[in-house]
Amino acid sequence: MASEIERKFLVSDDAWNDGSPGVRIAQGYLSLDPERSVRVRLAGENAWITVKGRTQGLTRAEYEYPIPPADARDLLEICLPSVIDKTRHRIQSGGHVWEIDVFHGANEGLVIAEVELDDESASPELPPWLGAEVSSDFRYFNASLAVTPFSQFQVERAHAPSQA
Repeated sequence: MASEIERKFLVSDDAWNDGSPGVRIAQGYLSLDPERSVRVRLAGENAWITVKGRTQGLTRAEYEYPIPPADARDLLEICLPSVIDKTRHRIQSGGHVWEIDVFHGANEGLVIAEVELDDESASPELPPWLGAEVSSDFRYFNASLAVTPFSQFQVERAHAPSQA
C-alpha cells in the first residue's frame, strides 16, 4: 500500500526564505469524507489527482496520479468550496526536504512546513524557524482549511473569552 508519513509545523519566522519564487498551487477537494479524501492539485503546468485515507498517527494511505492540466482546471471548477491557494517552497535542511506552504486568500497569514519521513519514529533535525507542531491538529490539514480557513481561526481567537 502506498502511504505518506508526514510531520507538520507552523513556521515562526521567515529565516527559511531564500528568495526563491516557489510554485503557486491551486488545490481543491472532490470528496472530504473523513475515511477518504479526493484532491485535485494544479501546480504550474503539472496536475495530479490524489486519494488519501484516514490518518492514523502520522501515516495515511496515499495514491497520487498525474492528470492533464486542462482536466485539473475543469475539476477545480466542480470542487467543494473553497479551493486552496498557496505557494510551495522546497528547502533542504538537516538532511531532509521541507515543503513550506505560504497560504493566500482566506488562509492568508498561515505558513506551514511539512517533512515526509520513511518511518513514524524518525526524528528529523528541526530547523530553528519552526514553531509549534500541528501534525495531529486536524484544523491544519489542507482538507480542513478548504472548509474552515485560517481567517476563521483569527475570528475565533478574537471572540474567545480571556483566560484570567
